[in-house]
Amino acid sequence: MDFRGMVIIMMSAVLVNNYVLRKFLGVCPFLGVSKDLKSSVGMGVAVMFVMLMAASVTWPIHRFLLEANGLGFMRTVVFILVIATLVQIVEIVLKKYIPALYDSLGVYLPLMTTNCAVLAVTISNVSSEFTFAQAMVNAFGSGLGFLLAMVLFTSVRGQTDSAEPPESFKGMPLTLISAAILSLAFFGFEGVIENLLS
Repeated sequence: MDFRGMVIIMMSAVLVNNYVLRKFLGVCPFLGVSKDLKSSVGMGVAVMFVMLMAASVTWPIHRFLLEANGLGFMRTVVFILVIATLVQIVEIVLKKYIPALYDSLGVYLPLMTTNCAVLAVTISNVSSEFTFAQAMVNAFGSGLGFLLAMVLFTSVRGQTDSAEPPESFKGMPLTLISAAILSLAFFGFEGVIENLLS
């Protein structure tokens, strides 16, 4: 695949097929950690790292071990085990070297083990029959899309938290309405990427 194809995969993963705002996967950390910018960026970078590592490990496992031996049906179980191991490594590294970020992420860091967005990227890579390079570009773009969604939503939440909404809208109702409006904005990118590069 040429450079144009890689750019389409990247931009599609970031904008058109954003796992949080278009496919509604990985919403738990999206809603839970997006209260301040530092935590949002930390979680976004951690998810991006786990997506990249998971893609780089699961693609060859699926291609050369599972698929080669007729065990493709085991991919979900194997991918979850790989992701859980990678999250544990990230957790240990953050706890040792960046304890402030580790503390601010709290319970959402171990929840990344069951973050369906990470699992969806790995399954998407093998289902779409991407090459290894395409899988890595897709994983990076998906992680970048997650980070973008976190940062954008943090700024939206900052504005809504400082507003004076009616009592019935305070807290989670206003948060969910804000997330829905941000999600609608991302639906506007459909068809844009291919037309920009044609």
